[in-house]
Amino acid sequence: MTEKDPSTNVLGGPLTACSMDPLTGFYRDGACNTCTEDTGSHTVCAVMTAEFLAFSKYVGNDLSTPRPEFGFAGLVPGDRWCLCASRFLQAHDEGCAPQVDLAATHQRALNIVSLEILRGYATG
Repeated sequence: MTEKDPSTNVLGGPLTACSMDPLTGFYRDGACNTCTEDTGSHTVCAVMTAEFLAFSKYVGNDLSTPRPEFGFAGLVPGDRWCLCASRFLQAHDEGCAPQVDLAATHQRALNIVSLEILRGYATG
């Protein structure tokens, strides 16, 4: 695996953890760290909603069904997860994007989603 990009968030500060339970991230280290091999750019720390999970399943990425063979329990509303930046932008365009933890969202997400859009979904 290639070297991790610097762990910097979209606000320019240190990247904070997104979720240890369920364990998320391209590296499965609990943070939305990334590298050049992460072609999906799993960089947006999102708080799952029923609406977003239904949307994601509809467009072909079922995040709610358990997949024990991969050690994946399935996500439920309230879980935090490192989403692909392009999927987040697609959900934004469709009006069903989840909230975002800006401190836990990797700066590489800005290559796909503007900070202005991300701020519109910032958690309180």
